[in-house]
Amino acid sequence: MNNSLITVYITNYNYGKFITQAIESVLSQKDVNVELLIIDDGSTDNSKDIIEKYRNIDGITIVYQQNKGLNVTNNIALRLSHGKYIMRLDADDYLEPLALKMLSDALDQDDDLGLVFPDYYIVDKEGNHLETHQRHNFKKEVSLYDQAAHGACTMIRTKFLKELGGYNENYKCQDGYELWVKFVNKYKVTNINKPLFSYRQHGSNLTSNENRILDTRAQINADYIETLEIKNNAIAIIPIRNKADKYYKLKINETSLLDLKINEALETKSIKKIIITCPDIEVKESIDASLLNNEKVDFVLRSEESSRFNTSLDLSISEILKTLDIQGDDSTTALVILDIRFPLLSSIKISDAINTMLLFKADSLISVRSDNGSFFKHDGSGMYPLFENINQNKLERDVLYRHVGGITVSSVSSFLKSKKIINGKVGHMSLDKNSSYIIENKADLEIAQQINKLYKII
Repeated sequence: MNNSLITVYITNYNYGKFITQAIESVLSQKDVNVELLIIDDGSTDNSKDIIEKYRNIDGITIVYQQNKGLNVTNNIALRLSHGKYIMRLDADDYLEPLALKMLSDALDQDDDLGLVFPDYYIVDKEGNHLETHQRHNFKKEVSLYDQAAHGACTMIRTKFLKELGGYNENYKCQDGYELWVKFVNKYKVTNINKPLFSYRQHGSNLTSNENRILDTRAQINADYIETLEIKNNAIAIIPIRNKADKYYKLKINETSLLDLKINEALETKSIKKIIITCPDIEVKESIDASLLNNEKVDFVLRSEESSRFNTSLDLSISEILKTLDIQGDDSTTALVILDIRFPLLSSIKISDAINTMLLFKADSLISVRSDNGSFFKHDGSGMYPLFENINQNKLERDVLYRHVGGITVSSVSSFLKSKKIINGKVGHMSLDKNSSYIIENKADLEIAQQINKLYKII
């Protein structure tokens, strides 16, 4: 039996129909020493009647509070915890019988390990298996830590979490990302490639609110860049192929797509210089005079050779750095390439792209959206699935991403070495659907205008 005391805390809000299974899955754990905290955050359903049935069981503590929110609850659990290790279990999820033993054994075997997390099953409201979510193997495959662990059912060394100050209660929408950022920058992390809990998928899950989560992650990244005092000075490059480019004059709210992109770059705090580059001076003349008069904005004539359709943008970037006499010193840390065809991309997203690359020590970064569709190939005799068991196993290595949003970032030093904007360890940031909207024709422009009216993005 593992004698290290493990604190498991169940967070509940109106999950009366699920919480019994969550509690019982903790009480049925094998070969471990567990204390269980049940924290109800002001439920109005029958949760209290169910929770009270466990009132007199040794090792269980019950806490009732009124709508404190997840991070306040996390810190309450941390203060009440007596365990060497601590783990959150959401009331709508449940553990496999050996989950706590396997996770705690990993921590027992390595005193420098800060947290460990498992793969998991995805189930529906009734508990029917939908698929298995399998992560990369952290011991064998992972060298870039920009894919966070699941917030719940991640076991943490309590001492380390307290040394890091617990959870930041300023973040109201939290999926475990803040905890991840804290740990990967100071302690070792790993995983167990075995599904050890079931994640119940239903409409009220926190993780279904994409925009709130991505905005919160962006704020966390910005805060930790500042906390860690990471130098963050970027040059933005906005390339226009030539005067025949059909996009730079298109307008939303009476402002051209090119001027909109310059404004987005100007609003991005870490961008110190903005370069618009094109081989035709007519493009410069189309830019609003007030923007060109800004000391941060400059126009660089691009050579005809570097603007040809079969020529990589990398050549133009090299020319610009040579013109600006950028030699790879610490005064400029990042290059940001911005595509004017993505007008609904805010400065917050641009900042987050730069911050994410720097925070996770990537060499370059692209903005993406995952594509959960089923992909097939034709082998001449018919169609066959690109990945096996596409409806049963969701392997992290098989997830496909589309480069969207028109943001590409590279560290200056890695670009100067490779002469490629996408190089080395390529990180990623996920974009919401609106930010990744691309304009490729007038119909797209009209739709973008309607989206903007609805969400007031620009």
